[in-house]
Amino acid sequence: MLKCRTAWRKLAPLARASSTLCRQNVRRTGLHNGRIPAAHMATGPTGGGRENQVYALLVGVTCLGGAIYAYRTVKGDKRRYLERIEEISSRPHKRTEEATASVHVEATATEAIETEAVPKPEPEVAPSSEEPSPPVPDAETATSSETTEPLQDEPVLEAAPEEAPAAPLVDEAEPSPPSEPGPAEQTEPIPPPVAESEPALAESPAPEPSEPQAEVAAESAAGLVPAQPSPMLPSHVPYLLIGGGTASFAAARSIRARDPGARVLIVTDEPDLPYMRPPLSKELWFSDDPAVTDTLRFKQWNGKERSIYFQPSSFYIPPEELSNAENGGVAVLTGKKVVHMDVRGNKVKLDDDTEVSYDKCLIATGGVPRNLQVIDRAEEEVKKRTTLFRKIEDFRSLDKVSRNIKSITVIGGGFLGSELACALGRRSQDSGLEVIQMFPERGNMGKVLPEYLSNWTTDKVKKEGVKVISEALVKSVTCKDDQLEIKLKDGRSVKTDHIVAAVGLEPNVDLAKSAGLEVDSDFGGYRVNAELQARSNIWVAGDAACFYDIRLGRRRVEHHDHAVVSGRLAGENMTGANKPYWHQSMFWSDLGPDVGYEAIGIVDSSLPTVGVFAKATAKDTPKAATEESGTGIRSESETEDVASNAVASSAPAPAVTQKDDFGKGVIFYLRDKVVVGIILWNVFNRMPIARKIIKDGEEHADLNEVAKLFNIHED
Repeated sequence: MLKCRTAWRKLAPLARASSTLCRQNVRRTGLHNGRIPAAHMATGPTGGGRENQVYALLVGVTCLGGAIYAYRTVKGDKRRYLERIEEISSRPHKRTEEATASVHVEATATEAIETEAVPKPEPEVAPSSEEPSPPVPDAETATSSETTEPLQDEPVLEAAPEEAPAAPLVDEAEPSPPSEPGPAEQTEPIPPPVAESEPALAESPAPEPSEPQAEVAAESAAGLVPAQPSPMLPSHVPYLLIGGGTASFAAARSIRARDPGARVLIVTDEPDLPYMRPPLSKELWFSDDPAVTDTLRFKQWNGKERSIYFQPSSFYIPPEELSNAENGGVAVLTGKKVVHMDVRGNKVKLDDDTEVSYDKCLIATGGVPRNLQVIDRAEEEVKKRTTLFRKIEDFRSLDKVSRNIKSITVIGGGFLGSELACALGRRSQDSGLEVIQMFPERGNMGKVLPEYLSNWTTDKVKKEGVKVISEALVKSVTCKDDQLEIKLKDGRSVKTDHIVAAVGLEPNVDLAKSAGLEVDSDFGGYRVNAELQARSNIWVAGDAACFYDIRLGRRRVEHHDHAVVSGRLAGENMTGANKPYWHQSMFWSDLGPDVGYEAIGIVDSSLPTVGVFAKATAKDTPKAATEESGTGIRSESETEDVASNAVASSAPAPAVTQKDDFGKGVIFYLRDKVVVGIILWNVFNRMPIARKIIKDGEEHADLNEVAKLFNIHED
């Protein structure tokens, strides 16, 4: 820049002189000819032509110099910018090299001290400063350095799970875990967890783990992880799933099926790996294993044994290894809660102030169990003796309490309350435990079943050893004489030792405020479209999603099958599928091994219903249904092609059954003369047919003919 200014100062007078001379020549020519021709300025008289050429040359040189200067300045700035970016990106490597060099220096100093401590017969020779030899760490240091490096091909991911068979939510497009253990291994107790990690140790040069490491492996084999997760959490993940329930696991498997190299991080505030919740109120209570609260393994009605965990710990990779995993994987960060969500910045903050950015995010936070207001306002002793049933710890706590008290009261007549009442009632036949169930409706499942079927169900629950108190509105709960006293609004009073509040679920929408997401005012939950999207790169699935059902309108569903289906759909859409919510999820409930039902759509007792029943046989029970399908999670046995091939039974419909005989049947729920919900009462493995009826959305003149599609009149 200084050179340009100096040159301009020298050339400026000459340029001004040339310009002045040019103007004078023009004036002279104008005076002689009476006009000012533009062409004379180019040719001019003989005396002024040279000055014009010098002027033009100076202007051209100046423009050329300015262009060259601008080009060199921009090129230099770009080079310095690239050098700066390269320097910043190489800082972590420099730190690693410096740390490694310091380790080598310390090892060299240690060897020097040991060498000096040992007397040598030969005199010391000063080391040469020209070419120092590199330090050689001892065997222990070399071994530890090798074990701390993350393994790219972690063999434990391919290890055969010895704790549980493969989970049902495995997509065929993704390679499933190795083969299940043989019958001999299933009947034996779970082997020590060290055997599960032996494949990893076989390929690693590290020594055998010490006793504390074995204890950590034991926790992992039981479905738990260490209480203190590794601080080496990746700062960025392509797929972030908030919540560790069924919906998150289904989404993770769906993402990996469509994107085999995907890196997925699941963040959950629970201490457990993803697990299924239905057995917590069903099969686990009928287990004969005294250690069922520790193993969390149960026998289905068909006799097969399985774990409540979808996959063993060997299926997942540690969170600190997620970024470097060559083939990607699924990592679970337990015991951490997302407390803030920055939608614009595409990042979240955990409860320990750790920030994680993402490309795509799924919110599957589920819900929290509701409590009665009278219990929330009661004294602390009442709260201590109240269980809100939802998680594994709640099952363990209630199981322990029920073995050490004389009386327990279940408040709530819905799915969860009825299932727990029947399970505890079955146990009371051997232990002498008094089980009481109270609810504000007239009969059990009064909000779902028509009144006649609700009353019949109540009688079945009483036969399980449960004392049922209907039309019970709780006024207050107090602790008196080491017992809880429940006073009802009609003056009745009940004394008990413990309360189980099963009065519904509240969707967890804590992130709505910080994320700026809409919460539905009617149904609760995050409001999403038919593709389960809340924002362009944020999806919601499971209990917390208030989605738009393209057939039945806006809904929010709190059942296992919906969590599976919505999680799978959200995972597919996170990878670019853009699919709407077409599938009609189902739910089921078992009141013991002899009475059960499956339902789909909107099942509300306030809607008009039409029921078609037939006499039940020995095969029309939940136990017989699982023996036929081979699974206790009945939604997993469904096949869509059954509905397309369904043919109405040719058998004539029998005479109307007695009012008190509801062995098996189909209940249709109508809205504007269109079937919007169906309950299959002790009719199993026919759900695809019910799904097709709702999907068609047609009016039916005679629902008795429609009921024939389910073959309920055939023995």
